Amino acid sequence: MAMATSPHALLLKNPNLTPLKNPNFNNPITTTNTNTRFNLTTKPISIKCAATSQTQTPIQAPLQTQSHQDRVFNFAAGPATLPEKVLLKAQSELYNWRGSGMSVMEMSHRGKEFLSIIQKAESDLRTLLNISDDYSVLFLQGGATTQFAAIPLNLVNPNDTVDFIVTGSWSDKAFKEAQKYSKPSTIWSGKSEKYTKIPSFHDLEQNPDAKFLHICANETIHGVEYKDYPSPKNGLLVADMSSNFCSKPVDVSKFGLIYAGAQKNVGPSGVTIVIIKKDLIGNAQEITPVMLDYKIHADNKSLYNTPPCYGIYMCGLVFEDLLDQGGLVEVEKKNKKKAEILYNAIDGSNGFYRCPVEKSVRSLMNVPFTLEKSELEAEFIKEAAKENMVQLKGHRSVGGMRASIYNAMPLAGVEKLVAFMKDFQARNA
Repeated sequence: MAMATSPHALLLKNPNLTPLKNPNFNNPITTTNTNTRFNLTTKPISIKCAATSQTQTPIQAPLQTQSHQDRVFNFAAGPATLPEKVLLKAQSELYNWRGSGMSVMEMSHRGKEFLSIIQKAESDLRTLLNISDDYSVLFLQGGATTQFAAIPLNLVNPNDTVDFIVTGSWSDKAFKEAQKYSKPSTIWSGKSEKYTKIPSFHDLEQNPDAKFLHICANETIHGVEYKDYPSPKNGLLVADMSSNFCSKPVDVSKFGLIYAGAQKNVGPSGVTIVIIKKDLIGNAQEITPVMLDYKIHADNKSLYNTPPCYGIYMCGLVFEDLLDQGGLVEVEKKNKKKAEILYNAIDGSNGFYRCPVEKSVRSLMNVPFTLEKSELEAEFIKEAAKENMVQLKGHRSVGGMRASIYNAMPLAGVEKLVAFMKDFQARNA
């Protein structure tokens, strides 16, 4: 059986090796130049280390089997829990992807193997969201935050007016970044009411010359979600869908551009997806960096430079899983059921738990809540973690708790959380 040879054995075979002192051992270890050829099939030999005689034998890692019992219910806002089936599939293909002799992490992004991966991922996403050929689908990097700059750089000129509805932290950040590359106007802000509402669309005073209207479809931090979408006066609606992307059906034709970080609902961190109407591509401002120019990425089919290959592969597996579940109509049904159970527990607690968001716009993905006795919040999070429910602490900017219950959060996870909440209330009311 082949085995690694100890440095001591090499010293016996080649007396020209130079011994170095290792502070952790009484015996010398050795180094050699790159011309030395090691025989890795030498038989085990007995050597003396200090006063102990040992025989060198190969170290074999124990085979480990894991079950769902080894995993926690992860309520993190992103990176977030992934479907167990997807993780196990990725695990089985990690070392040798489908007989290719290599891992996806090792593939050339221009090789036929990876081309088949990214092409299928795009095809499945188009099927899920019924994306027409009028739109390009781009797999990019830099997170949705990078798109805060890329969007005005690609869609408008520096002096053009653009409208923003600010319903939370993320739409506010998008507005602030747009100030560098356009003339944004906040036509409505929920800041004065601590971002707990979405405006009535017919009351919006849009600028008649605004080139686009920007919204954040689901505010991850504040738990506010659009249930319908406004109609911009010029017909160009732009939406950040990072935290509810592929959680329900969406009529893509209503939008000029949709963008989303993958790390909440459809994959690991590192992939950003942009769905953009083709006739909007090709008009970037002169100062636009090449990596932010949609035309560059569309012309090169998201392969202008090395993309986040493994992340795209994982997104592809998630898209397959969503299709296997029956598509986004079925996925939305599951998400509604999970959210209903959790919100009912909050609303039925006689004020012990509170969700500040207006009921009609509560997010199906991110559920913020506080305790009537705020001094108990740290204990709640601590005890929940002992029960294998983690990442329930609210965002640092708002405090309290937040349960993110994305597509991959199983119903059992929400049911366990609700049971814990009721028990915690009984002990601390």
